[in-house]
Formats: sequence, structure tokens, C-alpha cells
Amino acid sequence: MNAFTFSAAFITFFSVVGPPKVLLSFAGLAQVHPVRQLRTIALISSAAAVLVGLVTGITAPWLLDLFHISTPALQLAGGVIFFLYAVGLVLGIHLGSEGIRQDAPDLVSGVRELLVPYVVSPLAMTAVLIEAAARDSFTWRSTVVGAYVTVLALDVICVLLLIRLLCRTHHATIELLGRLLGLLLAAVGVDLVLDGLSDLGVPELPTRH
Repeated sequence: MNAFTFSAAFITFFSVVGPPKVLLSFAGLAQVHPVRQLRTIALISSAAAVLVGLVTGITAPWLLDLFHISTPALQLAGGVIFFLYAVGLVLGIHLGSEGIRQDAPDLVSGVRELLVPYVVSPLAMTAVLIEAAARDSFTWRSTVVGAYVTVLALDVICVLLLIRLLCRTHHATIELLGRLLGLLLAAVGVDLVLDGLSDLGVPELPTRH
């Protein structure tokens, strides 16, 4: 496994699904789930994310060919979905979930809350598919998957180490950080859409200086 390509893929995935983005999602769950249950949720959701990333990364070329998807189209779709999710964060609306059940939180509801931001993150899946399909080589695809799994392992380690701190974080602080992060993630989604348009040959928009 080439160290340079592994590090480049690791940096890519760390930026899209690293601890700074994942910890906030777990902090919201920590407000209603007990510590022991939150640990189980972290392990189950991380295992599911690893499985999704493994299957997606290894089969990326065939998936794109099967559904006749081009890289620019994938960038546009991933960017739009992620933008909508980020706008929901800014407005305090949790898209793709039924809301955390305050009365009877359980494992299923906890894992469900992590589907879009963590287990099947649109931005992360877009990155995995694009990176894995960039070269027609099983070695490269395994490098991409290895980097992705390494980032997920770092995520779950950070969650388990900081789990008590997350439980003590005030709800207002989580809301504030969530809306700020949503604004930044919305910009990431817009940037991904612009990259897709650029790859499709759409001329660059004029910029103001």
C-alpha cells in the first residue's frame, strides 16, 4: 500500500467524515441516551459504516457502470443532498430522521439518527465512490477503503474517549455548534456542486474582487 496515496485518501476522508463532524452528531444523542447505550450505538453505527464503505469502495467501478452514473453527476447529487442536510442543521431541522425520542430512547432510534450524518453520509459516500473509481486497480480501491476505515476507527475512538464529556455538554451549546457546522457544511455541498458543473463543462461563474 503506497504511503503517499494512503495519506492523501486519509486526509480526504478525515475532512468529510472525521471526528470534528461526527462528534457533534453523537453529542446530540448523548443528551438522551445513557453512557452504556451510547457506547453500543457508537460501535454498531461504526461497524455499519465500515460495512457500507467496504462494499461501496470495492465495487465502485461496477456500481457506477451498473447505474450509468458519471463522476460529475455523482458530485452534483452528493452535493445537493449534503447541502439540503446542512441547511436543515442551520434551521434546526433534522432531515432524514424522526427526531430523538426523549421518552424512550433505544438502540434502534439511536442508530437511525446516525444514518445520514455518519453511516451513509452523502459526502463520504461520494468521496469513496469518486476516489475508488479514479483508478482501475484493486490495490488502489483497497487503499481507499483502508483510509476510510482508518478514519472511522479514529471516529469511534474519539467518541468512546469523550463520551462522558459529550453527555455533560449543554443542549444549547450543541445547537449552537450544530448550526455553525451546518453553515460550513452547506458551503462544502455548494463547492461539490460547482465541481460537478465544472467537470460537465459549465463555464466558471464570474467572481467579484
